[in-house]
Amino acid sequence: MIVVTGGAGFIGSNLVAALEAAGQRDLVVCDRLGQDDKWRNIAKRDLADLIAPEALFEFLEARKGTIETIFHMGAISATTATDADMIVSANIDLPQRLWHWCAANGARLIYASSAATYGDGAQGFSDSMNAADLAALRPLNAYGWSKLAFDRRVARFVGQAAKPPQWAGLRFFNVYGPNEYHKGGQMSVVPQIYNRVAAGQPARLFRSHRPDYPDGGQLRDFIAVEDCVDVMLWLHANPTVSGLYNCGTGASRSFHDLASAVFRALGQEPDIEFIDTPEAIRGKYQYFTQADMAKLRRAGYGRQFTSLEAGVSRYVLDYLAADDPYR
Repeated sequence: MIVVTGGAGFIGSNLVAALEAAGQRDLVVCDRLGQDDKWRNIAKRDLADLIAPEALFEFLEARKGTIETIFHMGAISATTATDADMIVSANIDLPQRLWHWCAANGARLIYASSAATYGDGAQGFSDSMNAADLAALRPLNAYGWSKLAFDRRVARFVGQAAKPPQWAGLRFFNVYGPNEYHKGGQMSVVPQIYNRVAAGQPARLFRSHRPDYPDGGQLRDFIAVEDCVDVMLWLHANPTVSGLYNCGTGASRSFHDLASAVFRALGQEPDIEFIDTPEAIRGKYQYFTQADMAKLRRAGYGRQFTSLEAGVSRYVLDYLAADDPYR
Protein backbone atom coordinates (compact mmCIF):
# COMPACT_ATOMS: atom_id res chain seq x y z
CA MET A 1 0.00 0.00 0.00
CA ILE A 2 1.16 3.52 -0.86
CA VAL A 3 -0.26 6.56 0.93
CA VAL A 4 -0.07 10.00 -0.69
CA THR A 5 -0.89 12.86 1.65
CA GLY A 6 -2.02 15.93 -0.25
CA GLY A 7 -2.89 13.45 -2.98
CA ALA A 8 -5.72 15.58 -4.34
CA GLY A 9 -3.46 18.62 -4.58
CA PHE A 10 -1.31 19.76 -7.47
CA ILE A 11 1.87 17.70 -7.26
CA GLY A 12 0.20 14.95 -5.24
CA SER A 13 -2.54 14.24 -7.78
CA ASN A 14 0.00 14.10 -10.61
CA LEU A 15 2.01 11.61 -8.56
CA VAL A 16 -1.08 9.48 -7.90
CA ALA A 17 -1.87 9.45 -11.64
CA ALA A 18 1.67 8.34 -12.46
CA LEU A 19 1.70 5.63 -9.79
CA GLU A 20 -1.59 4.28 -11.13
CA ALA A 21 -0.24 4.36 -14.70
CA ALA A 22 2.80 2.41 -13.49
CA GLY A 23 0.52 -0.35 -12.22
CA GLN A 24 0.16 0.54 -8.55
CA ARG A 25 -3.34 -0.48 -7.49
CA ASP A 26 -3.29 -0.12 -3.69
CA LEU A 27 -3.24 3.69 -3.58
CA VAL A 28 -4.59 5.76 -0.70
CA VAL A 29 -5.08 9.53 -0.82
CA CYS A 30 -5.19 11.63 2.34
CA ASP A 31 -6.53 15.12 1.69
CA ARG A 32 -9.32 17.63 2.12
CA LEU A 33 -11.36 18.34 -1.00
CA GLY A 34 -13.20 21.44 0.16
CA GLN A 35 -16.06 23.02 -1.74
CA ASP A 36 -14.41 23.85 -5.07
CA ASP A 37 -13.38 21.61 -7.97
CA LYS A 38 -10.32 20.10 -6.29
CA TRP A 39 -12.06 16.72 -6.39
CA ARG A 40 -11.60 16.73 -10.17
CA ASN A 41 -7.85 16.24 -9.64
CA ILE A 42 -8.50 12.65 -8.55
CA ALA A 43 -11.81 12.00 -10.32
CA LYS A 44 -10.17 9.64 -12.84
CA ARG A 45 -8.30 7.61 -10.25
CA ASP A 46 -9.32 4.19 -8.88
CA LEU A 47 -8.29 4.61 -5.25
CA ALA A 48 -8.16 2.00 -2.52
CA ASP A 49 -9.25 4.67 -0.04
CA LEU A 50 -9.68 8.39 0.47
CA ILE A 51 -9.21 9.62 4.02
CA ALA A 52 -9.35 12.96 5.82
CA PRO A 53 -6.13 14.28 7.42
CA GLU A 54 -7.54 14.00 10.93
CA ALA A 55 -8.07 10.25 10.36
CA LEU A 56 -4.56 9.64 8.99
CA PHE A 57 -2.83 8.14 12.02
CA GLU A 58 -5.80 5.97 12.95
CA PHE A 59 -5.71 4.65 9.40
CA LEU A 60 -1.95 4.04 9.55
CA GLU A 61 -2.14 2.27 12.92
CA ALA A 62 -4.83 -0.06 11.62
CA ARG A 63 -2.61 -1.07 8.68
CA LYS A 64 0.79 -1.55 10.24
CA GLY A 65 2.92 -3.84 8.14
CA THR A 66 0.96 -3.23 4.94
CA ILE A 67 2.09 0.32 4.14
CA GLU A 68 5.24 0.33 2.05
CA THR A 69 5.70 4.05 1.32
CA ILE A 70 4.24 7.37 2.37
CA PHE A 71 4.64 10.25 -0.06
CA HIS A 72 4.01 13.30 2.10
CA MET A 73 2.94 16.09 -0.24
CA GLY A 74 0.34 17.62 2.08
CA ALA A 75 1.06 21.05 3.56
CA ILE A 76 -0.15 24.58 3.95
CA SER A 77 1.66 25.67 0.80
CA ALA A 78 0.55 29.27 0.29
CA THR A 79 3.53 31.60 0.58
CA THR A 80 1.07 34.28 1.70
CA ALA A 81 -0.27 32.27 4.67
CA THR A 82 0.09 34.13 7.96
CA ASP A 83 -1.36 31.82 10.64
CA ALA A 84 1.99 30.62 11.95
CA ASP A 85 0.50 28.27 14.55
CA MET A 86 -1.51 26.47 11.87
CA ILE A 87 1.56 26.34 9.63
CA VAL A 88 3.63 24.79 12.43
CA SER A 89 0.97 22.15 13.05
CA ALA A 90 0.65 21.19 9.37
CA ASN A 91 4.20 21.68 8.10
CA ILE A 92 6.39 20.75 11.09
CA ASP A 93 4.47 18.72 13.67
CA LEU A 94 2.61 16.46 11.22
CA PRO A 95 5.63 15.42 9.09
CA GLN A 96 7.61 14.85 12.28
CA ARG A 97 4.93 12.40 13.46
CA LEU A 98 5.03 10.72 10.04
CA TRP A 99 8.82 10.40 10.24
CA HIS A 100 8.63 8.64 13.60
CA TRP A 101 5.74 6.42 12.48
CA CYS A 102 7.62 5.35 9.35
CA ALA A 103 10.77 4.72 11.38
CA ALA A 104 8.87 2.56 13.86
CA ASN A 105 6.96 0.62 11.19
CA GLY A 106 9.48 0.14 8.41
CA ALA A 107 7.73 2.36 5.87
CA ARG A 108 9.60 4.58 3.43
CA LEU A 109 9.02 8.36 3.54
CA ILE A 110 9.41 10.75 0.62
CA TYR A 111 8.35 14.28 1.49
CA ALA A 112 7.95 17.69 -0.11
CA SER A 113 10.30 20.39 1.00
CA SER A 114 10.53 23.64 -0.96
CA ALA A 115 12.89 26.06 -2.67
CA ALA A 116 11.22 28.69 -0.46
CA THR A 117 13.75 27.54 2.15
CA TYR A 118 16.42 29.48 0.23
CA GLY A 119 14.82 32.88 0.75
CA ASP A 120 16.33 35.51 -1.54
CA GLY A 121 19.08 33.11 -2.61
CA ALA A 122 21.87 35.11 -1.00
CA GLN A 123 23.24 31.88 0.50
CA GLY A 124 23.02 30.01 -2.78
CA PHE A 125 20.85 27.03 -3.70
CA SER A 126 22.84 24.07 -2.44
CA ASP A 127 20.79 21.22 -0.93
CA SER A 128 23.39 20.59 1.76
CA MET A 129 22.27 18.99 5.01
CA ASN A 130 25.20 20.41 6.92
CA ALA A 131 23.85 22.04 10.08
CA ALA A 132 25.74 25.29 9.49
CA ASP A 133 24.49 25.51 5.88
CA LEU A 134 20.90 24.96 6.96
CA ALA A 135 21.23 27.52 9.76
CA ALA A 136 22.48 30.14 7.28
CA LEU A 137 19.31 30.09 5.17
CA ARG A 138 16.80 32.92 5.64
CA PRO A 139 13.35 32.14 4.19
CA LEU A 140 11.19 35.13 3.30
CA ASN A 141 7.86 33.85 4.63
CA ALA A 142 6.35 31.52 7.22
CA TYR A 143 5.82 28.76 4.68
CA GLY A 144 9.50 28.71 3.69
CA TRP A 145 10.56 28.88 7.33
CA SER A 146 8.36 25.88 8.23
CA LYS A 147 9.82 23.79 5.42
CA LEU A 148 13.33 24.68 6.51
CA ALA A 149 12.48 23.91 10.13
CA PHE A 150 11.45 20.38 9.20
CA ASP A 151 14.54 19.89 7.01
CA ARG A 152 16.65 20.87 10.01
CA ARG A 153 14.83 18.37 12.21
CA VAL A 154 15.42 15.66 9.61
CA ALA A 155 19.12 16.54 9.64
CA ARG A 156 19.10 15.74 13.36
CA PHE A 157 16.88 12.68 13.04
CA VAL A 158 19.16 10.93 10.52
CA GLY A 159 21.84 10.62 13.18
CA GLN A 160 19.50 8.53 15.28
CA ALA A 161 19.15 4.76 15.13
CA ALA A 162 15.43 4.88 14.32
CA LYS A 163 14.75 6.26 10.87
CA PRO A 164 12.69 5.15 7.87
CA PRO A 165 14.38 2.51 5.68
CA GLN A 166 14.35 5.14 2.94
CA TRP A 167 13.76 8.85 3.37
CA ALA A 168 14.02 11.70 0.91
CA GLY A 169 13.07 15.35 0.94
CA LEU A 170 12.56 17.24 -2.31
CA ARG A 171 12.99 20.98 -2.56
CA PHE A 172 10.60 21.74 -5.39
CA PHE A 173 11.35 24.91 -7.35
CA ASN A 174 8.77 26.70 -9.56
CA VAL A 175 6.49 23.85 -10.59
CA TYR A 176 3.86 24.20 -13.32
CA GLY A 177 1.43 21.77 -14.90
CA PRO A 178 -2.09 20.31 -14.87
CA ASN A 179 -4.26 20.03 -11.75
CA GLU A 180 -3.10 23.29 -10.16
CA TYR A 181 -6.32 25.16 -10.93
CA HIS A 182 -7.71 25.00 -7.37
CA LYS A 183 -4.75 27.04 -6.11
CA GLY A 184 -6.21 30.35 -7.32
CA GLY A 185 -3.66 33.12 -6.99
CA GLN A 186 -1.02 30.56 -5.98
CA MET A 187 -1.20 28.86 -9.39
CA SER A 188 1.90 29.04 -11.53
CA VAL A 189 2.05 31.96 -13.95
CA VAL A 190 1.35 29.70 -16.96
CA PRO A 191 -2.44 29.30 -16.51
CA GLN A 192 -2.75 32.89 -15.34
CA ILE A 193 -1.17 34.07 -18.58
CA TYR A 194 -3.10 31.54 -20.65
CA ASN A 195 -6.43 32.77 -19.29
CA ARG A 196 -5.64 36.34 -20.34
CA VAL A 197 -4.34 35.33 -23.76
CA ALA A 198 -7.39 33.13 -24.40
CA ALA A 199 -9.57 36.15 -23.57
CA GLY A 200 -7.71 38.28 -26.11
CA GLN A 201 -5.85 40.29 -23.47
CA PRO A 202 -2.12 40.96 -23.14
CA ALA A 203 -0.15 38.95 -20.62
CA ARG A 204 0.74 40.77 -17.42
CA LEU A 205 4.07 40.47 -15.67
CA PHE A 206 5.57 42.30 -12.72
CA ARG A 207 7.76 45.26 -13.50
CA SER A 208 11.29 45.01 -12.16
CA HIS A 209 12.11 47.22 -9.20
CA ARG A 210 15.83 46.56 -9.40
CA PRO A 211 18.17 48.20 -11.92
CA ASP A 212 20.03 44.95 -12.60
CA TYR A 213 16.92 43.18 -13.95
CA PRO A 214 14.76 44.34 -16.90
CA ASP A 215 10.96 44.22 -16.67
CA GLY A 216 9.94 40.58 -16.92
CA GLY A 217 13.57 39.58 -16.57
CA GLN A 218 13.19 38.15 -13.08
CA LEU A 219 14.56 34.60 -13.20
CA ARG A 220 13.13 31.34 -11.89
CA ASP A 221 13.93 27.66 -12.21
CA PHE A 222 10.65 26.56 -13.81
CA ILE A 223 10.08 22.79 -13.74
CA ALA A 224 7.26 20.74 -15.26
CA VAL A 225 5.28 18.75 -12.71
CA GLU A 226 5.85 15.61 -14.79
CA ASP A 227 9.59 15.96 -14.13
CA CYS A 228 8.98 16.30 -10.38
CA VAL A 229 6.90 13.14 -10.48
CA ASP A 230 9.59 11.32 -12.43
CA VAL A 231 12.13 12.15 -9.72
CA MET A 232 9.79 10.75 -7.07
CA LEU A 233 9.18 7.57 -9.08
CA TRP A 234 12.93 7.19 -9.50
CA LEU A 235 13.44 7.52 -5.76
CA HIS A 236 10.73 4.91 -5.17
CA ALA A 237 12.45 2.57 -7.62
CA ASN A 238 15.80 3.10 -5.84
CA PRO A 239 15.12 2.39 -2.16
CA THR A 240 18.78 2.65 -1.17
CA VAL A 241 18.86 6.37 -2.06
CA SER A 242 18.10 8.72 0.82
CA GLY A 243 18.77 12.42 1.31
CA LEU A 244 17.61 15.98 0.79
CA TYR A 245 17.57 16.94 -2.88
CA ASN A 246 16.75 19.94 -5.01
CA CYS A 247 14.07 19.34 -7.62
CA GLY A 248 14.46 21.88 -10.40
CA THR A 249 15.96 21.85 -13.87
CA GLY A 250 19.24 23.50 -12.91
CA ALA A 251 18.57 26.34 -15.38
CA SER A 252 16.92 29.69 -14.69
CA ARG A 253 14.62 31.34 -17.23
CA SER A 254 12.86 34.68 -17.22
CA PHE A 255 9.15 35.33 -16.78
CA HIS A 256 9.33 36.98 -20.21
CA ASP A 257 10.56 33.66 -21.64
CA LEU A 258 7.70 31.84 -19.93
CA ALA A 259 5.04 34.28 -21.16
CA SER A 260 6.45 34.12 -24.67
CA ALA A 261 6.29 30.32 -24.57
CA VAL A 262 2.55 30.49 -23.83
CA PHE A 263 1.98 32.77 -26.83
CA ARG A 264 4.14 30.60 -29.10
CA ALA A 265 2.23 27.47 -28.04
CA LEU A 266 -0.94 29.21 -29.23
CA GLY A 267 0.68 30.37 -32.48
CA GLN A 268 0.69 34.03 -31.46
CA GLU A 269 3.27 36.75 -31.11
CA PRO A 270 3.94 37.81 -27.51
CA ASP A 271 1.89 40.75 -26.23
CA ILE A 272 3.09 41.60 -22.72
CA GLU A 273 2.40 44.53 -20.41
CA PHE A 274 4.04 45.26 -17.07
CA ILE A 275 2.51 46.20 -13.74
CA ASP A 276 4.11 47.21 -10.46
CA THR A 277 4.89 44.44 -8.04
CA PRO A 278 2.42 44.89 -5.15
CA GLU A 279 4.06 46.73 -2.26
CA ALA A 280 2.91 44.02 0.18
CA ILE A 281 5.30 41.50 -1.44
CA ARG A 282 7.81 43.78 -3.15
CA GLY A 283 10.37 43.59 -0.35
CA LYS A 284 10.17 39.76 -0.27
CA TYR A 285 10.13 39.17 -4.00
CA GLN A 286 12.71 36.76 -5.39
CA TYR A 287 14.58 37.90 -8.48
CA PHE A 288 16.58 34.71 -9.06
CA THR A 289 16.27 31.02 -8.30
CA GLN A 290 18.25 28.16 -9.81
CA ALA A 291 18.52 24.68 -8.39
CA ASP A 292 21.92 23.13 -7.88
CA MET A 293 21.19 19.64 -9.20
CA ALA A 294 24.64 18.11 -8.68
CA LYS A 295 23.63 16.14 -5.58
CA LEU A 296 20.70 14.38 -7.27
CA ARG A 297 22.89 13.63 -10.29
CA ARG A 298 25.54 12.12 -8.03
CA ALA A 299 22.85 9.96 -6.45
CA GLY A 300 22.25 8.46 -9.89
CA TYR A 301 19.35 10.37 -11.43
CA GLY A 302 20.20 10.63 -15.13
CA ARG A 303 17.12 11.78 -17.02
CA GLN A 304 17.07 15.14 -18.74
CA PHE A 305 14.54 17.74 -17.65
CA THR A 306 11.90 19.13 -19.99
CA SER A 307 12.76 22.46 -21.61
CA LEU A 308 10.58 25.43 -20.70
CA GLU A 309 9.24 25.71 -24.26
CA ALA A 310 8.38 22.01 -24.52
CA GLY A 311 6.83 21.86 -21.06
CA VAL A 312 4.71 24.98 -21.50
CA SER A 313 3.56 23.87 -24.96
CA ARG A 314 2.48 20.47 -23.63
CA TYR A 315 0.66 22.08 -20.69
CA VAL A 316 -1.14 24.61 -22.89
CA LEU A 317 -2.14 22.32 -25.74
CA ASP A 318 -2.79 19.05 -23.88
CA TYR A 319 -4.53 20.54 -20.84
CA LEU A 320 -5.31 24.27 -20.68
CA ALA A 321 -6.74 24.44 -24.21
CA ALA A 322 -8.43 21.03 -23.98
CA ASP A 323 -12.07 20.35 -23.12
CA ASP A 324 -10.85 18.43 -20.06
CA PRO A 325 -7.83 20.16 -18.48
CA TYR A 326 -7.37 17.55 -15.73
CA ARG A 327 -4.81 14.79 -15.70
